[in-house]
Amino acid sequence: MAVILAAAGAGVRLGPGDPKGLRRVGDEPLLVHAVRRVVAVPAVGYLVVAAPPHLTDTVRDLVTAALLRGGGGAGTPAAPPEFGVVAGGGSRRDSVAAALASVPADFDIVLVHDAARALAPPSLVERVAAEVRKGHGAVIPVVPVTDTVVGTDAGGGYLAHLDRSGLRAVQTPQGFRRGVLVEAHATVADERLTDDAGLVARLGVRPHLVPGCDLAFKITTRHDLEVAAALVRAA
Repeated sequence: MAVILAAAGAGVRLGPGDPKGLRRVGDEPLLVHAVRRVVAVPAVGYLVVAAPPHLTDTVRDLVTAALLRGGGGAGTPAAPPEFGVVAGGGSRRDSVAAALASVPADFDIVLVHDAARALAPPSLVERVAAEVRKGHGAVIPVVPVTDTVVGTDAGGGYLAHLDRSGLRAVQTPQGFRRGVLVEAHATVADERLTDDAGLVARLGVRPHLVPGCDLAFKITTRHDLEVAAALVRAA
């Protein structure tokens, strides 16, 4: 299978500094943490990173070093996969589309992952991939919503409390049959959709749900970055 790693985001909510994928957790950038966990899965045969356009060379050097170094708790396979780096676009969707176009034709299973979920463990990657191999066109990891949730109107005013028992928060990596993902990116035009599973669902392909993982939380704010650093120190 091939893995697309979206790492072109600016990370505005982290405050001033490098693009999000290059912010450090412990001694390494988020991107490197994500790469090393993904490639610890032996079935990953190709990795493509969507990078900030002005930093493609920097990202290529980081990925090369991460694959050569190995170890680091998450482990790496004896023979690291081939990899590529593409310039990301103006949105996450554009970045994923550019990366998808560069995946060699012989990979039928494609996982899409966010560098912002840098601590997602290899076991989660394997769990998603296993369900795609069983024949599901789309597979997404989810976790229960634990906070009380309310609906609001256009002005941000209260509408109603929502029943959280049927709600789930979606994580990455998300897994797809390549043809399904390609068709979704080519034909679904709704810019409000924020992940690839949403695009695929518009085709009528119902995503299969698997249990997510607390470690796959999205690193968005400085607090998230501090939590991630504490988890890395404790590992």
